[in-house]
Amino acid sequence: MLEGIPVTKVGDVVWEIPKTYKSGMRVPVRIYAKEELLNSMDRDVFEQASNAAMLPGLLKYSYVFSDGHSGYGVPVGWCGAFDLEEGVISPGAIGFDINCGMRLIRTNLTLEEVRPKVKELVDMLFKMVPAGVGATSYQEPKEISQIEQSRFKELVENGVRWAVENGYADRRDLERLEEHGAVSTADFSKVSNEAYRRGRNQIGTLGSGNHYLEIQVIDKVYNDTIARKWGLGEFEKQICIMVHCGSRGFGHQICSDYLDAFVRAMKKYNIRVPDNQLACAPFNSEEGQDYLKAMSCAINFAFVNRQLIVYQIRKAFENVFKRSWESLGLEIIYDVAHNTAKLEEHQLNGERKRVIVHRKGATRSFGPWHPELSDMFKETGQPVIVGGSMETGSFLCVGTKKAEAETFGTTLHGSGRTMSRTKAKQMIRGEDLQRKMLERGIYVKATTMSGLAEEAGFAYKNIDEVVDSMHLAGISLKVLRLRPIANIKG
Repeated sequence: MLEGIPVTKVGDVVWEIPKTYKSGMRVPVRIYAKEELLNSMDRDVFEQASNAAMLPGLLKYSYVFSDGHSGYGVPVGWCGAFDLEEGVISPGAIGFDINCGMRLIRTNLTLEEVRPKVKELVDMLFKMVPAGVGATSYQEPKEISQIEQSRFKELVENGVRWAVENGYADRRDLERLEEHGAVSTADFSKVSNEAYRRGRNQIGTLGSGNHYLEIQVIDKVYNDTIARKWGLGEFEKQICIMVHCGSRGFGHQICSDYLDAFVRAMKKYNIRVPDNQLACAPFNSEEGQDYLKAMSCAINFAFVNRQLIVYQIRKAFENVFKRSWESLGLEIIYDVAHNTAKLEEHQLNGERKRVIVHRKGATRSFGPWHPELSDMFKETGQPVIVGGSMETGSFLCVGTKKAEAETFGTTLHGSGRTMSRTKAKQMIRGEDLQRKMLERGIYVKATTMSGLAEEAGFAYKNIDEVVDSMHLAGISLKVLRLRPIANIKG
């Protein structure tokens, strides 16, 4: 795959493509991956990352992480930071599923306590957390399934604070969420009526694709000190719950709306890009600021979406175990966002500089004492949730100061696909996969069998290898590994 691409090894698991590779590249491409993973990446990963290196105002590098695979405009598993004066903002470099992200919840329950009730739990969660293409909100609570525009505006402008004020979140939850569950740049007036129409009935839903709700058991602890500070690994076979979903049709429509607008804006501002999927506008332009405000609404929508799912998870566990969620220990560990552009301060050339960091299929990875972290994470650094396939398990890692220095505080987000969904469906039937997983002790419930087949473990990279790449690079460090025992697949 690397034939003709001048990739140079610059560290144990770090590689570079020079900016001389393509005319117009402003910065080199930097790739973090073990050599075997690098060689297995499709050629489009390197071509797209090199194209992204041509975007105006990009700083330092066009970054690709170990889970990288080709995407829309830029690879999934990509990061780029832009100067606020000379730089741009690009919807394709953020993604259609704005703030697709991961949330991890701990419990006080053991595998032995949950195993006999897992089918009852999953069946109840499958009913209470709607999944699949076009899924709409569960009918309870009524105000969520039938939310009015004025309240929807409050929700997307205030994020999880709205959920706290309306009884769907505990105030302590805010301390355990990236950005405390809301970005301040949201302005609903920049959102189209079509985006509102698509999003208003999808709050508290999983969606489809690789989105899931998973019951997991802690399989291995790598850093006992950090794990215990976070309330994990305190006893054998501790149960956790992981949620992976985003902004649904709301975020998708916002991305589509502004991609169209930015193709026109590039002509206005005389910006040329090698691929219209990289359509962009100057960050400080009217168009750029409008998109930032609309995209921020989708970020906040996704935070609330995952919060409403947690609300339903807590109710389901209460119903099955006949105890309060507080006594069951259902506390959020953390929530991380994947597809975003956010204003952050980073060290550049010896001084602090405010930049707009784009993360496409990439996770924030701030180290200890970062000013944006809650007090509970100051000593350890930020939790980094890395979702694997529903067959192979997931990781919880921790951010580092090295990530802040090298990658604008960014790391991988998941295992990363190795084949298309179409090819996966050609290789296995969903019914066969469901049966094989049950034989391995993983109870799976899916909205469609074809959708289940798309997410077979063999369609993804080896989660251990992609996480180990970033661990060896010092960009995010392993804390513990989680193994699935049940999964709801959209």
